[in-house]
Amino acid sequence: MVPEIASRKHVEKIIPVISEALREAGAAWEDLDAVAVTYGPGLVGALLVGVSAAKAIAYAKGLPLVGVNHIEGHVAANFIEHADLEPPFPCLVVSGGHTNLVEVEDYGKFRIIGSTRDDAAGEAFDKVARAIGLGYPGGPKIDREAREGDAEAIPFPVAHVEEAPYGFSFSGLKSAVLNYLNHAEMQGLTVKRADLAAGFQKAVVSQLCERTMALVDEKKYKKLAIAGGVASNSALREALMKACEERGVAFYAPSPVLCTDNAAMIGCAGYYEYLKGVRSGEDLNAVPNLGLGER
Repeated sequence: MVPEIASRKHVEKIIPVISEALREAGAAWEDLDAVAVTYGPGLVGALLVGVSAAKAIAYAKGLPLVGVNHIEGHVAANFIEHADLEPPFPCLVVSGGHTNLVEVEDYGKFRIIGSTRDDAAGEAFDKVARAIGLGYPGGPKIDREAREGDAEAIPFPVAHVEEAPYGFSFSGLKSAVLNYLNHAEMQGLTVKRADLAAGFQKAVVSQLCERTMALVDEKKYKKLAIAGGVASNSALREALMKACEERGVAFYAPSPVLCTDNAAMIGCAGYYEYLKGVRSGEDLNAVPNLGLGER
């Protein structure tokens, strides 16, 4: 991804997309109560386009402006389809740039229990997919490829972070895959791509599932949610669903289309912020490194 090109495409597409959204919803400007917009984290250029458009609309139409944390939006995607899901509950947030195990204490209120110490899970998926010739985006492509492979054929290590029982680490796993490929190339060996994808995916899912269910067990939670782009991974969903069924824990996950970045989740998160009285001023700016729970 080239940030400058992405930003320019945002400028080109944002007005047509807004117009199409209103048309599909059968809504007019007069039907809106507020304008919610992502202001971080993310690519600063793309964020600035969205923030600028939202501020312009809010000013022109006399509507309140509500800045939304992108990662909080991913968590809120669960509320769109699961009306019975209410805080508090633990949530595994897994995307291309973030891997966090959090406790959702209230709407828009989070406590981070564990985070990745290096690569995010989604980033590892993308890098490994590129290394084995699958291309971008890596997550869904490895997911599909792994279904044709044997997850036991090529075992990869599951990292444990010293003094951080709920911490994650995927850099070593990524290196293990690259070392395996380099060794095979030097030895003139043929690598079955599906087996490698399956083994890699199993190692990622094992780490995510192990840490998450350890928190559920320790705090005796009776519900669990997942969010973020990697939450659409079929192996991860199946593993967590099975683990929850064994414990009598209710499992919540957004539909795959709501796991990837989308405006519906930002609107949902913005709705709860709006109800709490959160308002953003005309000085709202893009914050590319905005952390979960930060404002």
